[in-house]
Amino acid sequence: MHEFDDAVLECFLKKQLQLFPEPVAESLEEAENFLEECMAVVVNSVDEVIEFFEDEGIDMEGAMDDEILEADEVFDIGDGRYLIVEG
Repeated sequence: MHEFDDAVLECFLKKQLQLFPEPVAESLEEAENFLEECMAVVVNSVDEVIEFFEDEGIDMEGAMDDEILEADEVFDIGDGRYLIVEG
C-alpha cells in the first residue's frame, strides 16, 4: 500500500481538475482513499516518470520530458516528486 503524504494529497486536491471533469475528492482523506483505489504512484524524478510509462507499455518514444510532464495523469508535487494517476 502506498503512503501519500500531505504534500502529495494537497497537490492532487489542488490540481485534480486537470485529469477529471469534476472534483473526485474534497478532503485529504478522500484524496488518499481515491489515490489508493486507483493505484496512483509517487515517483522521485522525471526519469522515473518516463520509466513508469515505459513499464506500462505506453510509447513515449520521441516525447520530450516537458511533454511527458504535461500529460494529464502527471501531477508535479513541487518538491521534485511527481504523482501519476491513471484516471
